[in-house]
Amino acid sequence: MTDKYASGACLCIVESGGVLCSLCFLPLGLEMGNSKSGALSKDILEDLKLNTKYTEDELSIWYQTFLKECPNGKITMAQFQKIYSGFFPDTDPKEYAQHVFRSFDTNSDGILDFKEYIIALHLTSSGKTSQKLEWAFSLFDVDGNGTINKTEILQIVKAIFKMINEDELKTLPEDENTPEKRADKIWDNFGKKENDKLTEDEFIQGTLENNEILRMIQLEPNTIKEKLKRK
Repeated sequence: MTDKYASGACLCIVESGGVLCSLCFLPLGLEMGNSKSGALSKDILEDLKLNTKYTEDELSIWYQTFLKECPNGKITMAQFQKIYSGFFPDTDPKEYAQHVFRSFDTNSDGILDFKEYIIALHLTSSGKTSQKLEWAFSLFDVDGNGTINKTEILQIVKAIFKMINEDELKTLPEDENTPEKRADKIWDNFGKKENDKLTEDEFIQGTLENNEILRMIQLEPNTIKEKLKRK
């Protein structure tokens, strides 16, 4: 991996012609080099080697760069939002970044440490489709109670729409060109009534079986690609 914005730059599923972009998780400008060192603990190193695709060399080098960007070994919400703002300078990505941060902060302590960062990077860039959809479910499960309601769908969709500029909004279909319309359409595609709830299994199965749902819970793929090209 020599590209500065290599495989972690966009959180995508590319399976059976479907693409799920949760947006771009810029890996803090991580570049692979030739040195090997760093004070990453043996326990964390072994855990990450076991649970991700990354080698010991890659993890050690990434840890060095991580510490250069975050000397205290932690990413705060504000830093995470700043990363997103770099991709969307002409819109407002802060609310969506907050939701993504929440979904990655597995111990809910308000920070991302190196282990959480790497696991999130692995999961969203190279994990199994089911794992990626499990993550997507956690994104939409705003209150963390294990189910999704229509209000939570609308909340995430509203955050997504804040990252779509006016020109792009004009290109959206008439029946989904507002957050409310798109949330209604997503909920209808799941076959749910107004006050129903959506379990994780229903969310994953429904998304796998319905490309319309897959399309609507993301920003348009071409929009993402253009923003990455400009980087």
